Amino acid sequence: MPKIGIIYNDNKPIAYRVAQELAALFRASGYEAVLETGNGGLLGYSQPDRPICHTRIEHLTPPHFDETMPFAVVLGGDGTVLSAFRQIAPIGIPLLTINTGHMGFLTELYLNQLSEAAEQLLAGDYQIEERSMLTVRLFREQTVLWEALSLNEMVLHREPLTSMCHFEIQIGRHAPVDIAADGVIVCTPTGSTAYSLSAGGPVVTPDVPVLQLAPICPHSLASRALVFSDAEPVNIFPATPNRMILVVDGNGGCYVLPDDRVHLEKSPYRAKFIRLQPPEFFRILREKLGWGLPHIAKPASVELP
Repeated sequence: MPKIGIIYNDNKPIAYRVAQELAALFRASGYEAVLETGNGGLLGYSQPDRPICHTRIEHLTPPHFDETMPFAVVLGGDGTVLSAFRQIAPIGIPLLTINTGHMGFLTELYLNQLSEAAEQLLAGDYQIEERSMLTVRLFREQTVLWEALSLNEMVLHREPLTSMCHFEIQIGRHAPVDIAADGVIVCTPTGSTAYSLSAGGPVVTPDVPVLQLAPICPHSLASRALVFSDAEPVNIFPATPNRMILVVDGNGGCYVLPDDRVHLEKSPYRAKFIRLQPPEFFRILREKLGWGLPHIAKPASVELP
């Protein structure tokens, strides 16, 4: 009997209820439904006295999920979607994303569209859109202390109540550059509409094979976002005596000491989104972020008596 995976946010009662209903529908259609929460993809945080507290990227896959699954479904918001891809991207399962959260920028549809979507899904009437991901690793000398798979971004920033930091950054074989800022962001095209956008970085369409480096509150007018080939690995060296904090996808991370090195590269794993209609990125930008809405002229001024 073929299996279908369902990942849901167990902090949302509606997500749990819909997961049960969806599992019953799949079972009635002759599939085995395997349910899992999104907690397995949460990264957690290490501590200064206990820095090695990560799970290997390939070890986050839930039990009973495997490459034979034709697809999986995730019920939650963007955080659950990010967690789900950390869980299943290494085994290449396509994912249908259903919004039970707020903005749902990464989700494909809403709950009121679920019944029609399930029929379309079981009929195989969909496309798969692949998006690049990042492998993020923290090295102390030659030892990997922490690693994570990222769909959005890696952020390395100063601790609260500390001063501005310096970062020595080397992209591929190019000469290192020094950036003075509160932090730096390295993101995928998918992540260009997340934290990087708030830091002044450009929006990049998901099909462009690039990464982006964006300083956070830089101390120079010359420090601006940089877009470069995703074939180039990135090494970041803290050029400051202060301890820093590394965060991946706004979910978990670790402390970075002055002699550590953060290494980033395009992951061999890709996020596979199930699309029930042809992907239209500009429509999502307009609906979710208000980009490109028609300009409405101000009313003519009225003279007061």
